[in-house]
Amino acid sequence: MSTLTIISHTEHYKTQDGNIVGLGSTVTEINNLLDVFDEVIHVAMLHHVIPPASALPYISNKISFVALPALGGPKITNKLAIVWKSPSVLRTIQKAINETDYFQFRAPTGIGVFVIPYLMLFSSKKGWYKYAGNWKQKNAPLAYRFQRWLLKNQKRKVTINGRWENQPSNCLTFENPCLTLEEISEGSDIIESKRFDNDVISFCFVGRLEAEKGIDLLIETLSSLNITEKAKLNDIHIVGDGIAIEHYKAYANKSGLNFIFHGFLSRKNVHNIYKKSHAIILPSASEGFPKVIAEAMNYGCLPLVSNISSIDDYIKDEINGFLFYPITLENLADKIKKMLNLSDIQYSKMIKARNQELIKFTYSYYNKRIREKLLSE
Repeated sequence: MSTLTIISHTEHYKTQDGNIVGLGSTVTEINNLLDVFDEVIHVAMLHHVIPPASALPYISNKISFVALPALGGPKITNKLAIVWKSPSVLRTIQKAINETDYFQFRAPTGIGVFVIPYLMLFSSKKGWYKYAGNWKQKNAPLAYRFQRWLLKNQKRKVTINGRWENQPSNCLTFENPCLTLEEISEGSDIIESKRFDNDVISFCFVGRLEAEKGIDLLIETLSSLNITEKAKLNDIHIVGDGIAIEHYKAYANKSGLNFIFHGFLSRKNVHNIYKKSHAIILPSASEGFPKVIAEAMNYGCLPLVSNISSIDDYIKDEINGFLFYPITLENLADKIKKMLNLSDIQYSKMIKARNQELIKFTYSYYNKRIREKLLSE
């Protein structure tokens, strides 16, 4: 066994009783890394706001959190702050790296424009990069394109979403872990008992409430359905938050449908939404491979998603989900209508199709590949 420093922009918060909690999906992934590493140091960003319900604590004192200031954002002042704070950020990162055997840097992120060059030029420590975004994103922000170019032109391993033509030899396809073996087993039981009664169909959306993630398009498209189609819908669960949430609530209220805005939820409660939903709809314009797709599929929640990045490596149109592109109201509406007209037999066949793929999204499979592909040299 060995030790690891992780450097990321993952949001962390301090609770009222002084405990540190962080973005639930990342914290759960790191908790499971204790099966590979004796100790983990996570250097990440501390936000001085009330933690969302989705934030989780680390499960062991073998994981230590080292705070970076909350940097990044769209404004010029945000970008200048990254430059101003870069020397202290690098000192913090170097100190943590010196205490462990390996590092993992999670990109793309604002600090990546100077941390990646620093690690390339000034650190001899063994390590790898995890690129969590869309590896082939067209019109990506300049900072993301720069980080991708750097990662392609250095020698350390890079884990990426999907399999791509002319993929550099140092870039390894890695699925994003999000499920335990126990959850896989529970999901199999849910799928066996799940039924598709097409006048009580429920949908869900899980993600940030912003136009880039497609929440506007989702509400607009569902609002455009005719009376007969709307009558088949029971609940539309919206999980997530954003600065425009009140706008989206008002917009959804005009649809004649039962939108339920949950805000942020705990991991367990998000899984409960999947169990009672028939489809997860994600008309996003920017993704790698969202963990929520694999989580939803595990509980018989059919993915109805935009065909971008590596998503079609795992979702096959009208076999185990519905894909659409370009991302337009007409294309999304067409797939929703096909979904609404499935029979129970057709639906059951789709939610059971290609289920063996889900094992690749377990923490145990991910840890096994880390040992074999990243620590064996």
